[in-house]
Amino acid sequence: MPNPEIEIPDWPDWKPDIHATLMFVHQGSRVLLIEKLTGIGQGKINGPGGKIDPGETPEQCVIRECQEELHITCLDPTKRGELWFAMSDLPDIHCHVYTATEFTGTPTATIEANPYWCEIDEIPFERMWEDDFYWLRQVLNGEKFDGKFLFTEERIIAHDVVFGENSSPRWRGYSEA
Repeated sequence: MPNPEIEIPDWPDWKPDIHATLMFVHQGSRVLLIEKLTGIGQGKINGPGGKIDPGETPEQCVIRECQEELHITCLDPTKRGELWFAMSDLPDIHCHVYTATEFTGTPTATIEANPYWCEIDEIPFERMWEDDFYWLRQVLNGEKFDGKFLFTEERIIAHDVVFGENSSPRWRGYSEA
């Protein structure tokens, strides 16, 4: 049952504070993850990514962020979906999610991230943002998706995730997270 104290955003008119990207490089049964060392999500496990610069497309951003954070250049970025994060205690974020299987360079630790390869069936969801559990495995299997998440104090209080080739986000209302 919906919590009357939770204000669900008017998603069509919602304006995020930050436009960002995420990349998940995977090969075979492994995915390249990072331990984030700076910024929002510091200390969490995630994929590389970051804020879209003015005049930059999401694809340009995700390639640049992988170069800056890991010293790799993704050769086949494929957009898999979008995330909408309405946060009570952090800036609201609209995030474009990509995958890639080919890259040049060697994943290298930087001031922003410690990279490591992980077996997909051993992804450490307990060290990641909670929303990743709802969509990451499907994305690594090639599915497209759109997801909306309401967070308070880094905890999901409501969510909606839609999968499929023509997925379009919609808010079905509050759901137990």
